[in-house]
Amino acid sequence: MKLLLTFILWFNFAGNPDLASIRKMYTDVSKSETNAKEFLDKLAGISGNDDKILVAYKAASILLDSKFEKKLGAKMERFKEGAKLLESTVKSDPNNIEIRMIRLSIQENVPAITGYKKNIKEDKKFITEHYDEQNNSLKEYLKNFILQSKSFSEKERQFLK
Repeated sequence: MKLLLTFILWFNFAGNPDLASIRKMYTDVSKSETNAKEFLDKLAGISGNDDKILVAYKAASILLDSKFEKKLGAKMERFKEGAKLLESTVKSDPNNIEIRMIRLSIQENVPAITGYKKNIKEDKKFITEHYDEQNNSLKEYLKNFILQSKSFSEKERQFLK
């Protein structure tokens, strides 16, 4: 029995990617189809019961992967699947700044025709208001995102200094 419990615990922890490696991958995921596929594969085992931040990254991986679908119908289905998962994750943890950043990073880069751009101002405001409350590691990650983000103007980035 003890051996079975050890195996189950090992499998659960070994199966989920660590957040640091996911963050590192996320910065380059949209640069190529290969990166998008690797990111999707890395998060394939994540389910709705896992850490909500990892679920949000999984949703982002589906959204980013949809960009490389060849058929329009499949592209739309994948996009809707990813958007639905991301929105349910935000709803389940609305005060999580990293989940808000993930949604903002997706919404600022999707084509307007998707209609998935409605939370940009809300997420920018949330990130700006709660940035100082975060630990140093997360602040650095958020700062790197904000400095390259299309959504923040130079004036709006002043809170980083």
